[in-house]
Amino acid sequence: QVQLVESGGGLVQAGGSLRLSCAASGRTFSRYAMGWFRQAPGKEREFVAQISGSGVSTRYADSVKGRVTISRENAKNTVYLQMNSLKPEDTAVYSCAAAERSYPGCSQYLYDFWGQGTQVTVSS
Repeated sequence: QVQLVESGGGLVQAGGSLRLSCAASGRTFSRYAMGWFRQAPGKEREFVAQISGSGVSTRYADSVKGRVTISRENAKNTVYLQMNSLKPEDTAVYSCAAAERSYPGCSQYLYDFWGQGTQVTVSS
């Protein structure tokens, strides 16, 4: 079992930045690929970014590519999502997820553990 707790969300103006963190429990954090997803009101959950267990491989949704960076510190059991040049359409609840498989990609159904999420609101 892996427990995930997100933090770092908040209210920011368009063009601003936020860094989200996701702290994981357990001693085998590096074995899990990690992902960030988001869900806006009235919309389905969508993939944002994914990082491999080692941190070498990353993948991004087209909608955030160039504005968002996913990273991880395995020694701290933490994964980050640095978001720059934020837009109002980035407003959503952001959740991190852990996958036991090496490359779960963008499908939420391939992730095994989820955090509760943190709200990000971008004002225009």
